[in-house]
Amino acid sequence: MNTADAKRVLETALICSQQPLPVRELRVLFNDELGADTIKMLLDDLQHDWTQRGVELVCVASGWRFQSRPQMREYLDRLHPEKPPRYTRAAMETLAIIAYRQPVTRGDMEDIRGVTINTQILKQLEDRGWVEVIGHREAPGRPALYATTRQFLDDLGLASLDQLPMLEEPSQQMVALAGLAGGDDGAQGALAIEAPADADAGLAPANEAAILAQDAPMPGTDDAAAPAVPDPTDTPAVAGDADTGVSEPAPLTRRA
Repeated sequence: MNTADAKRVLETALICSQQPLPVRELRVLFNDELGADTIKMLLDDLQHDWTQRGVELVCVASGWRFQSRPQMREYLDRLHPEKPPRYTRAAMETLAIIAYRQPVTRGDMEDIRGVTINTQILKQLEDRGWVEVIGHREAPGRPALYATTRQFLDDLGLASLDQLPMLEEPSQQMVALAGLAGGDDGAQGALAIEAPADADAGLAPANEAAILAQDAPMPGTDDAAAPAVPDPTDTPAVAGDADTGVSEPAPLTRRA
């Protein structure tokens, strides 16, 4: 099989797949006759072939996939004008702590946030497929250890946790995740992620990130912002953890 035919096979498989495909699965297409390095070289060639198109080939945590470019979102949203689920600031803070400090226990998260974390927040993040229990700490009560999943990275368009912005402060980490969710140019402008939506008026991602930073709660206090109109798919907010209307980082990317 020549190079052109091999690229055509890879291209077809990736376009038809509903999920990202890792290199080991792509090798099956050729009965393992092509090595991993050869497959990666062909994938790099395909990426170059699609550079001038509205669809791009990217590598995320679970493998390779075709997706629409961020610039196409404005047009694709006209076909499916859906409003993504909204998450509370408490949920975003908890997700940021897990992403940057993993593995962590619920007690660790509460120590960092300075308030009690409702079980529903962790359940919401688990149900979304963003966090999971990976073990238990050898301590009294053997508390569960939480970490992020490959789905979390896939939804943000990241290949690994190393691509998260390097930040130390929890408030900065939360704002960074909000920026990633909004496709903020200051964080990861190339990410094709659903932009945050305010309950009353649309805010630019950078503006909303600034608002989140200003409104970040002080330890030991309740973040008592006025609650946004809840989305029917949201789980109840925690008492003392008010909703700031942060939208779910639902991938903008439309599968080809």
